[in-house]
Amino acid sequence: MKTGIKIVTIGGGSSYTPELIEGFIKYYDELPVSEIWLVDVEAGKEKLGIVGGLAKRMVEKSGVPIDIHLSLDRRQALQDADYVTTQFRVGLLDARAKDEGIPLKHGVLGQETNGPGGLFKALRTIPVILDICRDMEELCPNAWLINFTNPAGMVTEAVLRHSNIKKVVGLCNVPIGMEMGVAKLLDVEHSRVRIDFAGLNHMVYGLDVYVDGVSVKNKVISLIADSEKSITMKNIEAMGWEPEFLQALNVMTCPYHNYYYKSGDMLKKELKNYEEGGTRALVVKKLEDELFELYKDPNLSIKPPQLEKRGGAYYSDAAVRLIHSMYTDKKDIQAVNTMNRGAIANLPFESAVEISCVISKDGPKPIAMGELPVAVNGLVQQIKSFERVAIEAAVTGDYNTALLAMTINPLVPSDRVAKVILDEMLEAHKEFLPQFNVHEYSNQ
Repeated sequence: MKTGIKIVTIGGGSSYTPELIEGFIKYYDELPVSEIWLVDVEAGKEKLGIVGGLAKRMVEKSGVPIDIHLSLDRRQALQDADYVTTQFRVGLLDARAKDEGIPLKHGVLGQETNGPGGLFKALRTIPVILDICRDMEELCPNAWLINFTNPAGMVTEAVLRHSNIKKVVGLCNVPIGMEMGVAKLLDVEHSRVRIDFAGLNHMVYGLDVYVDGVSVKNKVISLIADSEKSITMKNIEAMGWEPEFLQALNVMTCPYHNYYYKSGDMLKKELKNYEEGGTRALVVKKLEDELFELYKDPNLSIKPPQLEKRGGAYYSDAAVRLIHSMYTDKKDIQAVNTMNRGAIANLPFESAVEISCVISKDGPKPIAMGELPVAVNGLVQQIKSFERVAIEAAVTGDYNTALLAMTINPLVPSDRVAKVILDEMLEAHKEFLPQFNVHEYSNQ
């Protein structure tokens, strides 16, 4: 008879894995994990070995009875899993460098989950996640899929629309990062802060902000207008906001809104970095190399603090907190990506949204937020249209649909520019886009 919880992490060779292991160790008394399978592909074998070694040392040091397994055989690992977490990157950081660099060559924002870069990350990732879902349907049909792979919102929506897996939750560290940011700004414990989140992944708004149940939204909006106090992430530079704009918007923005409300400033900044030879992918690559050198040290048996520079801070807090709340039927409130079910009145019932949910053994139950404010609704609707069309392109491999998705993204200036970037990126990523007949469309 099976005892304990079986976790399978796909993309187990990721530099984030030590955060995840740390979280499972911390929660072990209430979340009795008996085995963790770290799974990767052949190209990630070396990193899997390094991270796996550190994971085993961390578990050994903690004294908890968790067995760590390393595998390149996804199907073997998935058998009878209880929770499957996904944190993979198709094409590794080289693909990210192309996602950032190619659009910038054509004067368009290059970013890993927004604009053309976000589209191509989705085109590469969605077929793989749907493949994983088919394996799960066969090998662990009762397991929960907890997806951290970007673009998390599109991946969640693709699973909901194109697989039989309904027990899926998309996870992002932006909402928990915003909560932690507010706690720091107001010098209070994180547990006292709650934000009413509503929107989409990397397009989520704080409709209200509370400390001990009392709204502090106006105070927070006034504070974050200052670039010194802006709440941001390691991969997005804070630029501050016009106070009058934020006050009129009357909701808390997330770091990724910089790309939409400050497109010109962000493009200028990214072009400067690009010309000086440094998109974010290259910075991350250097950080990753340094982290893996640290991970190799046989005397290291804790998560090194340098990991927080990677941009994935609070990952273990978000991922393990979610699984813990589901397993213990905690009924606390967390922001996740899940089916809308009418919680945001002006978005489709069956669409994936990022929203505050009550987390129980039955998964996330979205909290009704009513209609999004008029001032933000238009942008959210446009991004949702882009996501839906991008998912269709990823599933069908249809060139015209991909061009449509690229063109309707608000960060792309015209259909002509969209076509030039699309053709170049299809060629650059063809190894990871088997659903597209690249040769038919190149050099047009």
